[in-house]
Amino acid sequence: MRLLIATEFPPNASGGGPAVVRQMLKDWPVTELFWWSCLPEPDQRFGQKVREVRCAAMPPRLYPNRRLAGFRSWLLEHLWSPCATMHLKKMLRDIAPDAIWVIPHNWSIPSIAKAMASARPGIHVTVQDYVDVHDNPQRFGVKRCRRMAALADELYARAVTRDATSHPMIADLRARTGKDAAQMLRAGLEPVDFNHVARKAPGTAPAIRIAYAGTILVEDVFALFVSAVESIRGGLARPLELHLFGAHTYAGRPWFRRDWMLEHGNLPEPELLTRLREYDWGLAPMALTDSDPRYNRFSFPTKFITYLAAGLPLITLGHPESAVMKLATQYTVGFVSSSGEREALAAQLKTALETHSPWERYAQEIKRCARVEFDAERMRRTLYACFQKCAAP
Repeated sequence: MRLLIATEFPPNASGGGPAVVRQMLKDWPVTELFWWSCLPEPDQRFGQKVREVRCAAMPPRLYPNRRLAGFRSWLLEHLWSPCATMHLKKMLRDIAPDAIWVIPHNWSIPSIAKAMASARPGIHVTVQDYVDVHDNPQRFGVKRCRRMAALADELYARAVTRDATSHPMIADLRARTGKDAAQMLRAGLEPVDFNHVARKAPGTAPAIRIAYAGTILVEDVFALFVSAVESIRGGLARPLELHLFGAHTYAGRPWFRRDWMLEHGNLPEPELLTRLREYDWGLAPMALTDSDPRYNRFSFPTKFITYLAAGLPLITLGHPESAVMKLATQYTVGFVSSSGEREALAAQLKTALETHSPWERYAQEIKRCARVEFDAERMRRTLYACFQKCAAP
């Protein structure tokens, strides 16, 4: 069955969303896999192969940032987007896919929505993030962002099958579109990961080693965590280290502490997972306020599942209404806090980090959470069944 992926990012893009797509495509024949994107392929480091990839490249100078954001967004909407729509329609005619997997994201949304209005095969839609999050309304324009969000909702409602990234997001989409999801689709644990977690023994490292994987989206919360840890490091029984993995460097930030923080760069998923298994904790900070509710309440960081797959108890920081905090309290997989006060957070962290064996304390709930919520093989079977429904005459 010929499957076309239509989204903003290319096959080997970095980030949690692309990683989820690659994991779910693990068993799909490369000869039957096609990809359309708006952003060019940076390199092949993640090893995702496809039979053909086409890119309706968005001019980098037009991508909205703080300078002339409104004008650049207008140019993208009225000049680039119609061309991208024609580009995608031509690919649909050329390859005649049996099913289409749409991941609506940012500027891909208008072009995909228009191209899919007349698409013959059925589409499956996965919503990973809403478009009106972070500073997108300021960069893209509030009204334009609302139009893009409405188009994404229309794609979701019109799809033959659909899924989304968190249980709160599924409920929110159901309330607004009247359509239910086949499942919550996230990164998941593979059989080898479940085997590792089942066999894992308590760590014996001379230092407390905390890992952070990915881009730091809430630097104020991250800086608060660093400051709180800095204030208690001298009173802990073992030295403490914080290790950062990701595409960005933060060594120049004022909160970075070179004496106990290290950066390791952007690693392919298998290598990252292997490295993470050497650590004691995984750090998952979200915003402590609800100022960005469309992200906080509905999106879900891939790093949370990556830490579970590595067998790491979590340090989860966030607003009580955030999707990640709700799950981290539903399953006791580690330390959780919503405190925005350094002294209070430091006292809580000191108690948690002095735990002799965090793995022994949290192992059973980590295993339960992983099996119930993040079984990759189960999610993949459900997703492939959705593709079959899309291909049915």
